[in-house]
Amino acid sequence: MDVVIFMSQKMPLPFFLQYFHYLCRNFVKMKCNYHTHCTYCDGKEPMELIVKRANEIGLDHLGFSSHAPVPGENDFAIDEARIPEYVKEIHSYQENSKTQLFAALECDFIPGMTQPFDHYRNDYNMDYLIGGVHLVRPVNDDRLWFIDGSKREIYDDGLDQLFDHQVEKAVTRFWEQTFEMLEQERIDIIAHIDKIKMHNQHRFFTEQEPWYIALVDHALDLVRKHDVILEINTRGLYKKRCDSFYPSDYILAQARKMHLPFVISSDAHKSEELDLYYNEAVAKLKSFGIDQLVYFDNKNWHEYSI
Repeated sequence: MDVVIFMSQKMPLPFFLQYFHYLCRNFVKMKCNYHTHCTYCDGKEPMELIVKRANEIGLDHLGFSSHAPVPGENDFAIDEARIPEYVKEIHSYQENSKTQLFAALECDFIPGMTQPFDHYRNDYNMDYLIGGVHLVRPVNDDRLWFIDGSKREIYDDGLDQLFDHQVEKAVTRFWEQTFEMLEQERIDIIAHIDKIKMHNQHRFFTEQEPWYIALVDHALDLVRKHDVILEINTRGLYKKRCDSFYPSDYILAQARKMHLPFVISSDAHKSEELDLYYNEAVAKLKSFGIDQLVYFDNKNWHEYSI
């Protein structure tokens, strides 16, 4: 269906813009993935192959979001000296790509250890930033609990060695660190907000416990307060490390009541993962009455219907 807009010279511009955004919400159909890793961090394929695949499957938008630098030697974060090269390579593919490309970082928040996120936004002219917690720092301790990755035993060892297997204390610290990030840093999207559940796998705590629900509710209040976008992240499912999306059904239900904005993220580390479980994520959102996502354009985020 063609939509024709007649604009009178007397029509006030704000009204026209409101009408344009109404049309975007109701007629724009897009497929976007703003959370993607390549070989600049812990991704398994070079950027070129990922861009090629994005064009083949018809992605409208693709955002590269390498892990921002973290302290200490590691093999999963980009070296800060390579960030200009990373941004330049993204830009080099933009002209000939049918998929619109964006430069971003997924920034880890570790209290007292990581750079302020605005350092990357301003000094390297990032289009947007994703914030997340993968490394939990106990209070008054420089050691870190790695809650991500493929090895469940690392999660278990950290729980024992850093928190004496006091599960509520450890999980609370993850959420407190999330609260601090939301209060202190300027982010566009929060990554896999309840990633703490991945290696738990229903063993040490349940997501229905009152203390856990209270932590989740506070995090969502901060997400709303600071205008942060939630992602429904499919990686746990297709990697078979989790039996549900991030976030949980409870969070989806609360987010719907709070009218929080969403993107769908595959958190791809290989080109074949770019749209895995995308349709399932759409179905999940719709099952909770969430029928809009947001897309990035001209430094702002806009709604569209799914």
